[in-house]
Amino acid sequence: MSIAQSLLPELDQEMAGTRKTLERIPEDKFEWRPHPKSFTMIALGTHIANMVGWGSTTINTDSFDVAPPGGEPYQEKPAASKAELLEIFDKGLAEFREALAGASDEAMMADWSVLVGGQTFFTRPRTACLRDMIFNHLVHHRAQLTVYLRMNDVPVPALYGPSADESGM
Repeated sequence: MSIAQSLLPELDQEMAGTRKTLERIPEDKFEWRPHPKSFTMIALGTHIANMVGWGSTTINTDSFDVAPPGGEPYQEKPAASKAELLEIFDKGLAEFREALAGASDEAMMADWSVLVGGQTFFTRPRTACLRDMIFNHLVHHRAQLTVYLRMNDVPVPALYGPSADESGM
């Protein structure tokens, strides 16, 4: 089994739970945040939705510059509605899944870099970048979002087993 084929079931499982979590963001709480230094709920949701699309970028390019010399730095504009948020997520997931399904082991082991202002910030094998920057990073932010939901009395979805809201516990 190829590296990419071994990651597809995990991608499908994690993204199903992620979509369920994004679906629960209440539009009347988009600007809510637990602390002034924290993301707003919609900014956090948008970050998660955009992060899925980073998967295809990681597979289909050799690097990404977050602040390219002479260009605009990477910025995220919060989604204007839940429908827009889910559209961003669904598009990014479809592109990521397609790119991953077609990735060879050679491509997965090739180096991939993040640059800042044209300077290398880090370089690692593409598979390590996918695991760390996409899978783990996304799950981290999804967990933050479940706390936001809980703090706003929004039922938290079951992700790795029943949640207190879906099991009656």
